[in-house]
Amino acid sequence: MFERPLAGDHSVLVSLDVGSVDPGRHAEFVDLAKAAGAKVDAIIGGHRRVPDPKYYVGSGKAEEIRQMVADCNASLVVFNHPLSPSQERNLERLIQRRVLDRTGLILDIFAQRARSFEGKLQVELAQLRHLSTRLVRGWSHLERQKGGIGLRGPGEKQLETDRRLLAKRVHHLEQRLERVANQREQGRALRRRAGIPTVALVGYTNAGKSTLFNALTGAGLYAADQLFATLDPTLRRISLAGGDAIVVDTVGFVSDLPHELVAAFRATLEETRQADLLLHVIDASTPERDERIAEVETVLAQIGAQELPALRVYNKIDLIGEQPRVQVHSPTLTSVWVSAAGGVGLDLLRTSVAKCLAREWVRAQLLVPCHCGKTRARLFELGAVLDESMEGTNWVLDVSLSKKQYDALRLEPGVLCRRASTYDVATPMNGQ
Repeated sequence: MFERPLAGDHSVLVSLDVGSVDPGRHAEFVDLAKAAGAKVDAIIGGHRRVPDPKYYVGSGKAEEIRQMVADCNASLVVFNHPLSPSQERNLERLIQRRVLDRTGLILDIFAQRARSFEGKLQVELAQLRHLSTRLVRGWSHLERQKGGIGLRGPGEKQLETDRRLLAKRVHHLEQRLERVANQREQGRALRRRAGIPTVALVGYTNAGKSTLFNALTGAGLYAADQLFATLDPTLRRISLAGGDAIVVDTVGFVSDLPHELVAAFRATLEETRQADLLLHVIDASTPERDERIAEVETVLAQIGAQELPALRVYNKIDLIGEQPRVQVHSPTLTSVWVSAAGGVGLDLLRTSVAKCLAREWVRAQLLVPCHCGKTRARLFELGAVLDESMEGTNWVLDVSLSKKQYDALRLEPGVLCRRASTYDVATPMNGQ
């Protein structure tokens, strides 16, 4: 056994090709390590057909890692692979340094980047769930029972105490996040009642989601050319042809996204699952574009959002010399090529979003009784009122609404529709 060092950023990275060769995965791993603040002293590669059950890398490669760590005097070894608790423990015994796997690395980045109260709760919950399988480690105190007067006998091992306290904390965090989930659901219910559609930005980390969000909404969110620059979801309203919509910036995805994160960020990812439209933001300049599209679609399937209408947004076209354009591949798949940083192609994107949200809009004349003042105020807030007059004590409103908003309005008690006609959102009527 050994006492694990408390700190140290000098690292040796281990990234193998298991089964197939994937150079892009190795480069991404280095970026992840640097995003966590690691000082990379050496990178060890290799190839294995299947993982070794004891060390994951095999005894020979494990000895090579041990020697490299000694030569570099590194304090941390980071693996680009998910390690089992026993593999992690065996490697620490051999190398006599802290060992961190890919899941632990991503969790550390999330812990550094979380800013909101909800985000910090989610990250702590994910870390505790990951830690719960790794309490049997290199600390010698975990093997001793409590001693002293009145504490001798069978007692409770320190390890059992830690497990009990950890389970108690996990339960407490789950309860607090459940309240957060209920608050988010209340907000979504209000938006559904108002008939305001929701557009969720999804995509691989560093695809430019926050930059695109800022370009569309003027929100001024922090955006940087780094992995997981922002974690906390943000909602803003934008104006489109025919009405408003809510845009949600969500957490970025990555290959082998830890299951602990998917579970802990359930309330946040629910914003994606409940959206009316997904904007799948794609880095058009990366050579691994197709692989990253597949990774995002895998995560969307995990959270039950794979069937939602989606619009692919190929971002960063300024880096590859492409022109802004719209490509209709099929009735269910449309791509828009833009540069969020340069503000190029955003008008095409807004028009495409409006088309996807509502193929049909409704021009209607409504008779709204005087006791329905809240309905009238909401229509003005939506920017749907084209003209207003009085008829006795009732308001007569000429409105333009999406089909979804109009259907919700017809459920309002006391509101009478005198006439209505539909039109395509791509050719808005005069007055909008």
